[in-house]
Amino acid sequence: MKKEKLDIVCDLNLTKEPVKVSDNIVFLGEIPQINDFEKRAAIGKQNSGGKFEDDLVNDDSAIVYKSEDGLFIITGCSHSGICNIIEYAKRVTGDNRIVGVIGGMHLFEIDNKLEKNIEYFKNNKIKKLYPCHCVSLKAKIEMGKRIEIHEVGVVTEICIN
Repeated sequence: MKKEKLDIVCDLNLTKEPVKVSDNIVFLGEIPQINDFEKRAAIGKQNSGGKFEDDLVNDDSAIVYKSEDGLFIITGCSHSGICNIIEYAKRVTGDNRIVGVIGGMHLFEIDNKLEKNIEYFKNNKIKKLYPCHCVSLKAKIEMGKRIEIHEVGVVTEICIN
């Protein structure tokens, strides 16, 4: 849908910067490259002023719920890297406590990237980790061998204080 049509049906705010949606919810905006093991990869080409360039999905973002116990992060596909998202959420909110993460994590292979992600999750003592879409079954199995992960699906209810 084009921007002009979206403007008619909603209060459209296109931004690369974080936006405080409410007292407890923050839209992160564009996620910067923070670590060295989650480099963006092109998913195709995009038309930029008549010139086709690699689409690095720079508009990938996430939402953060700020609870009394820490942050709960809700992601899309995590093209920018799940650990980059978590680090940026901590930077934007000023809170280093991660209660949980739900969403895509863009992890498919049992490789160095997955290993670094698992170590990151362990080191950050993430209490509730819900890998969803964009995480292969073999990556979930490997994660589950080393850290506690939770299944998520239709009608899953997650309670956050």
